[in-house]
Amino acid sequence: MSRIFRALVIVLLAASCGGGGGTSAPRNLDNACSILQQRPGYLRAFRMAERRWGVPVHVQMASMYQESKFKSDARTPFRYTLGVIPMGRQSSAFGYSQALNGTWEEYQKDQRKFRARRNNIGDAADFMGWYMAESNRRLGISLADARNQYLAYHEGRTGFARGTYNGKAWLLRVADEVAARSSMYQGQLATCPVRR
Repeated sequence: MSRIFRALVIVLLAASCGGGGGTSAPRNLDNACSILQQRPGYLRAFRMAERRWGVPVHVQMASMYQESKFKSDARTPFRYTLGVIPMGRQSSAFGYSQALNGTWEEYQKDQRKFRARRNNIGDAADFMGWYMAESNRRLGISLADARNQYLAYHEGRTGFARGTYNGKAWLLRVADEVAARSSMYQGQLATCPVRR
């Protein structure tokens, strides 16, 4: 009996330790300082991506908020046939950055990061920085331009170059919201007690 009890205690302890903060989002997502105080690992990840790729922390944070609300296991909703029969998810987007399978694999191959995971904040921030730096290089979008970086991120670089977003009023509204959130986060980070 004590052997079973010990095994149960070990399993419960391992489960309670989790893997980097679990899947729940931080509280108060409208406050960049609060997010980073709750999850210090996020700040390390965003700073590292900023140093490596040049994408400002506030641009990364605003884009990640829009993509996943900072949930490590975020996925797109299921599609249904006849309103009740599940037919799979809307896309393969997963994790903090909502990277699609193909784009994630392109990143892994390009950066030789075959163990990178979309539900790891460091990997997700690095992916986002890589993608935005490529959008800067190929399309000339400023790394600090949260609106257009988000449009290229959402539509893909080819879609952005074709202007596919122009026919999507809802997406233009969302891109404006990303830009506003980026500005808000930038102002908050400037006065944050969290060390920049």
